[in-house]
Amino acid sequence: MDELLDRVADATPEVTATTTNDGAELQGSSFDYLTRPGTDLAAKAQAFHAWAQTRVTHGVFPYAKRLGGRPGATAELTMLDGQRHAGLNFSSQEYLSLARHPAVCAAAQAAMERYGVHSAGSTALAGNVEETTALEAELGELLRMPEVLLFPTGWAAGFGAIKGLVRETDHVIIDQLAHNCLHEGARAATPNVHLHRHLDADHVERLLKRVRQRDPRNGILVVTEGCFSMDADSPDIARLQALAREHGALLMVDVAHDLGSLGAGGGGQLELQGQLGQVDLVMGSFSKTFASNGGFVASHDPAIKEYLRFYAAPNTFSNALSPVQVAIIRACVAIVRSAEGAARRGRLMQAILALRGALTEQGITVLGHPSPIVPVMLGHDALARVASREMGQAGLLANLVEYPAVSLNSARLRMQVMADHTPALCQTAARIVADALQRARVLTGEVH
Repeated sequence: MDELLDRVADATPEVTATTTNDGAELQGSSFDYLTRPGTDLAAKAQAFHAWAQTRVTHGVFPYAKRLGGRPGATAELTMLDGQRHAGLNFSSQEYLSLARHPAVCAAAQAAMERYGVHSAGSTALAGNVEETTALEAELGELLRMPEVLLFPTGWAAGFGAIKGLVRETDHVIIDQLAHNCLHEGARAATPNVHLHRHLDADHVERLLKRVRQRDPRNGILVVTEGCFSMDADSPDIARLQALAREHGALLMVDVAHDLGSLGAGGGGQLELQGQLGQVDLVMGSFSKTFASNGGFVASHDPAIKEYLRFYAAPNTFSNALSPVQVAIIRACVAIVRSAEGAARRGRLMQAILALRGALTEQGITVLGHPSPIVPVMLGHDALARVASREMGQAGLLANLVEYPAVSLNSARLRMQVMADHTPALCQTAARIVADALQRARVLTGEVH
């Protein structure tokens, strides 16, 4: 780590006018190629590829990076153009810094020695190992929801839960900023998808009343997140659950980003809002706090669990989690529920507050509430692309989010904080962001 930090200290680049604000690499978005008309399917892909390669050539395509080692507080990433950026790592979803924890690695090794590395079947057949049942029970205790079903990824869990439960005549009322897997699941399940304004429970209530008045016979699923990944904010879960019950609907909350990483006991926003065990359905991902691929859906009803096992296609027709993944997640759940887990959450929150405070002191806007996600507003998409490049060259690894993942010209960094980040590293990261933004304004002609 010391060597990387020395390289960060020496990495501030000089400002040179190599980018202009009318360059092709700063124009357009991936949405242009998603909706491009034409009969030739390959031509659509080729047009996108040409645009992306233009961005790669100018160093402003910060996607598809390759990690050169463990996803720690410092790391090295290789870009698509072959350039390597080393420095402070705020781009990995490793919130409690458990990927190299000795107990986690030992559990993985023991599972590999007992079972090998492959589950060799879906959960509907013979894919589960014996420890799967124990993991489901342990997750159920953490969530206070006894019925847990595992999925191969978090995306599969969100998509599969909605597509598995909702039929064509049913309805989904969903936050407009909910995760892609939730929107994709809703669209795949039914044409009756009703978007509600972000975090607007009053709007949810109006939609519930309208849908129930027009259709008293079919089901309604209300979908939201515990911690939204682009804005780091949270809904009023208790009110949404009360509204759902009042109108004969079910509520599902996605806890991918907050379970394990927030709350005194690791219960996330459900715990912070006093709603552990109170929600109809909870789904989440293991890839943020639990050091593994995989996802889950939890409920109080064993019938829902078995129904999803056979009607949620990503569960029925995908290979089950490997024995190694199951062992890793079990070890991480045990840490999350222990005194060590509480200590790691304490260090994580200290780093979160340090980063948010340091960025604010630099005059930079951060969104939402303290969580492992710190959304850093950059503004115009062109400026953000250049700033992201400058940050990488200066030794800060952070993920750029731009349109259409967020509103046009509302680009931001999604900085992801780990328990192994120190307040000092956070101060350094904030300085790099501020300096890179200033250089980007000069390079794009947007100096204020």
